Amino acid sequence: MRSNNYYSQRIHSPNEKMKAVVWTAYGPPDVLQLQEIKTPTPKDNEVRIRIRATTVTAGDCEQRSLNLPFWLMLPMRAYVGFFRPKRITILGMELAGEIDAVGNAVTRFQVGDHVFAATGFADMGTYAEYICLPESPDDGALALKPTDMTFEEAAPVPVGGLEALHFLRQANIQRGQKVLVNGAGGTIGTFAVQLATYFGAEVTGVDSTGKLDMLRSIGVDQVIDYTQKDFTVSDETYDVIFDVVGKSSFSKCVKSLKSHGYYLIANPGLTQMIRALWTSRTSNKKVLFGAASGTTEDLLVLKKLLESGKIRTVIDRTYPLEQVREAHRYVETGRKIGHVVLTIN
Repeated sequence: MRSNNYYSQRIHSPNEKMKAVVWTAYGPPDVLQLQEIKTPTPKDNEVRIRIRATTVTAGDCEQRSLNLPFWLMLPMRAYVGFFRPKRITILGMELAGEIDAVGNAVTRFQVGDHVFAATGFADMGTYAEYICLPESPDDGALALKPTDMTFEEAAPVPVGGLEALHFLRQANIQRGQKVLVNGAGGTIGTFAVQLATYFGAEVTGVDSTGKLDMLRSIGVDQVIDYTQKDFTVSDETYDVIFDVVGKSSFSKCVKSLKSHGYYLIANPGLTQMIRALWTSRTSNKKVLFGAASGTTEDLLVLKKLLESGKIRTVIDRTYPLEQVREAHRYVETGRKIGHVVLTIN
């Protein structure tokens, strides 16, 4: 543990500024503005992280534009700001970086530690040079970065990795079972197929034509091009269907499950949630949904798998923070293969 004198030397002056991408309104990527704002100072139970890399996800783009179903849009406005963002003004929920300062009560980390983290929806804030996070976050996860991984490689792990681990654990996958991941080539899907393979499943990945070679490279046993074939109309059945994108026919997905199978929906609509509850109560098939409450313990599980080479990140493109608008525009095309990373130098 560093001395308090060392800590105080690392604290920036009250007037020091940092670069951050500020979310000024709901709308297109142009509402993201690179500004200089006050550098945060950690509280006693917090660490300050010099962010080296973060990501742009489809979820970030949906939040920025408020391109959400009506029943989600209203709660989002109520929480963030009805007419414009107020409570949250900096997007981004995952990062990799270096601890720059620690509060007096911090015991698990010290200045200089390389870490990766998920902030959780309640705070966000990773589109910036610095962020302060509690040592033991209630909503999010913080751990030492995997060894032999760059900041750019580590930053995409917390959100997609924790979501994938959360859902697949609920299905209690057994060796030899058949698992299908719909939307396998994105933020959550690339981790889901690798974790399912690690659990011993025979994995089928569904995505667009340009992502199929990548899926084969990370261990998918079979690939389906959804632009050419609808997996729900074949006679094939699965022990687990993990629908990351939530756009397939609910009834057809349930029919494609084996008896006592699991249908996992990462992004359900209101109707799907109602039907999920009914199906789980009236049949021997389980339909599960809900956001992951990722913990530091779960992040350490992923760290171990990364360090042993069982899973890895897939990076499509990297952009400097100053080109965040271009990164958002690319993600919105739907052509993203794996992850898009923002680097902060």
